[in-house]
Amino acid sequence: MSRRSKPARRIPAADPMYNSVDVSKFINRIMRRGKKSLAERIFYSTLERIKERTNEQPMEIFEKALTNATPLLEVKARRIGGSTYQVPLEVKADRGFALSSSWLIAAAKNRSGKSFIDKLTSELIDASNGAGQACKKREDTHKMAEANKAFAHYRY
Repeated sequence: MSRRSKPARRIPAADPMYNSVDVSKFINRIMRRGKKSLAERIFYSTLERIKERTNEQPMEIFEKALTNATPLLEVKARRIGGSTYQVPLEVKADRGFALSSSWLIAAAKNRSGKSFIDKLTSELIDASNGAGQACKKREDTHKMAEANKAFAHYRY
């Protein structure tokens, strides 16, 4: 294991349209093969569609969807004395954002529909209402952590 200090966290520049770091991180998660302009077009089109469908502020729905999909607890495999235990741990804010954004994008990809914009729009609206596959994944993660609460003393 390296004895050097951890590298400084790099925070991407805020996006130009909404001046939000969370939006730029989400766009970077959508991006494939370095095509950032395509990822930006997908995300901004998604927010426009959300505004058309719900007549609400799209950024509020996006933030609410992220909040509803962010886990508070997760389990991590820990090997102790020849057996592996699923140890529940609290999730830090950065990791929570990363998990929720990747779950939202994966859930949107698994949806049926024509374009990714439609799929992502539907998933964000569902997640902001507390439904959808990403919120289900969060609930499953919490249930797993609750079920393995007995092994919490192995926390590290």
